[in-house]
Amino acid sequence: MDKSLEKSLLVWLKAQKKACGLFLKLSLWLGMISAVAMVAQAYIIATILDGVIMGQQVVPLTDNAQMVSSSVSIDTYTPHLIALIALMLLRALLAYCRERASFEAGKRLRGHIRAAVMDKLTKLGPAFIKGKPAGSWASIVLEQVEDLQDFYARYLPQISLAGFIPVLILAAVFPINWAAGLILLLTAPLIPMFMILVGMGAADANRKNFSALARLSGHFMDRLKGLSTLKLFHRGDAELKVIATASEEFRSRTMSVLRMAFLSSAVLEFFAAVSIAVLAVYFGFSYLGHLDFGYYGSHANISSSTDPQIVGIPFSLFTGLFILILAPEFYQPLRDMGTHYHAKAQAVGAAEALITLLEHPEPEFVGQVRINSIETLSADHLEVFSVDGTRLLGPLSFELKDNQRLALVGPSGAGKTSLLNALLGFLPYKGHLLINGHELSALDLAHWRQHLAWLGQEPQLFHGTVRDNVALADPTLPDDRLWHLLAEANISDFVKAQPFGLDAPVGEQSSGLSVGQAQRIALARALGQKASLFVLDEPTASLDSQSEQAVSSALNRAMMGKMCIMVTHRLDQLDQMDTILALDKGLIVQRGDFITLSNTHGLFQTLLRENIESVADIELVPLSVSGSDTPLDSAAEPTKGEAQ
Repeated sequence: MDKSLEKSLLVWLKAQKKACGLFLKLSLWLGMISAVAMVAQAYIIATILDGVIMGQQVVPLTDNAQMVSSSVSIDTYTPHLIALIALMLLRALLAYCRERASFEAGKRLRGHIRAAVMDKLTKLGPAFIKGKPAGSWASIVLEQVEDLQDFYARYLPQISLAGFIPVLILAAVFPINWAAGLILLLTAPLIPMFMILVGMGAADANRKNFSALARLSGHFMDRLKGLSTLKLFHRGDAELKVIATASEEFRSRTMSVLRMAFLSSAVLEFFAAVSIAVLAVYFGFSYLGHLDFGYYGSHANISSSTDPQIVGIPFSLFTGLFILILAPEFYQPLRDMGTHYHAKAQAVGAAEALITLLEHPEPEFVGQVRINSIETLSADHLEVFSVDGTRLLGPLSFELKDNQRLALVGPSGAGKTSLLNALLGFLPYKGHLLINGHELSALDLAHWRQHLAWLGQEPQLFHGTVRDNVALADPTLPDDRLWHLLAEANISDFVKAQPFGLDAPVGEQSSGLSVGQAQRIALARALGQKASLFVLDEPTASLDSQSEQAVSSALNRAMMGKMCIMVTHRLDQLDQMDTILALDKGLIVQRGDFITLSNTHGLFQTLLRENIESVADIELVPLSVSGSDTPLDSAAEPTKGEAQ
């Protein structure tokens, strides 16, 4: 990864830590207090061991620092033992509180980032979301946000502790032995230096690992949703090999990341062990009398022989024990920082995808204007663009007034759905799109959408109950109102036949319901909006003839006295439309009512002829099922999962 990019990602990550609240600082302060308690604990342990092992108490007698020894009782160290036990309990409590505080800091951060991601996706809208497979979004919202936890819970506090604890220990060591302090000071940089060398490629490896995971997630989700199609076209075995290849790529990248993590830990452990060994050798040779430097002034200690005498050992057993007890603790924060260094690499890899999403330009809808009803809707030299700036539609102009119905027809890719997405506020546009004379970008989008009733060709019903889905816009709707909406959508009889009625379960992706049943429940939900503008995108595209008639009749009743914009390929049913716009390659090529356009040579007449011929073929061609001839329009309606 480019160093400037990695630096900018780290700056962004550190800027987000304010979302952790006070818990991040609390974790740091608890770690510092624990470090002070650790130094005090080492002092007490060294004092007790020095007194118990040597069995002597050093007492100065004269000005020339001569000393004698006297035996001491173990009871002398009872206060020390009590203090030691108290410090051990205190450190355990501090460690527990620090873990809780660290986890809470990471939890708050993850909640903040997930909320920002979801808000961003909401603002970008479904047109942007459909640009990636669902599995890729699941990877960003779940795995990649989750990988930020250790960066804030462990790595950031550890950076500060890795600077504070060694300085604290050096402050305790240098006053009693400058040589030991110098050894600690000179060997300390070895650990972060090799940590950086080993971890230089970790962020790039994690970034590639996240990309492989996103591809695998999206690939697997797409194949899972299209499993029926793969089976019918005998592509199951081939797709298994493709998924196996993608899984192997992800496994290889994951093992590469783990290999770096283990290599980093091994290197850090090696240099920490070597540094402690150098310190132990120094004290060992000093006690043997082969080294005579590192102490201040002229010191001596009483030998532990059976015949005590004054000897020339430069410093006491306490000094060696105290420093050697602190030595592992001196390197431990640096080793912990190295252990958590992979958390930084993971966070940097995750941050790249998150920043790309969070900094993506949004459609410029920031208005505050609210309208009470929709009286006119007009477009003037309107151009609609994709989220990446590609022009999808226009320029075109039209006008729609209250109680008028507008139909959009044309071949696939003509820009019909793009126009609806712009009207819903999901795509950016240029030119003018006016509602009651107000620019759409100047309206309060949330309030504007309350005036709309939208129904698409693939309605999304959520896991829950019929009640939950119909009352999605207003969960407080009473049961009698819900039954009325279901009756308007010609689906109340089906719901009443269910054992639980309104509480009948609806599975994920509308499993257990036919396409027509799901569409009519979605229609009941749309009717509950009390909308003044119906926005319909192929509402009967996936239905059999009986369900199509039921949905069409329900829509016609609901739209009486309302404004409507509908995209459809069923041109033979447009005789009730006031205006029809025939689009081709993003432009209006014909405009008029049904009678005018059907008698005028052009795109609409061609599409109408093809539509009538295709309907006639469907009605005349029989479908053979298990040896019997059953007309296609009377065949059993597939469930939503089968239709997909």
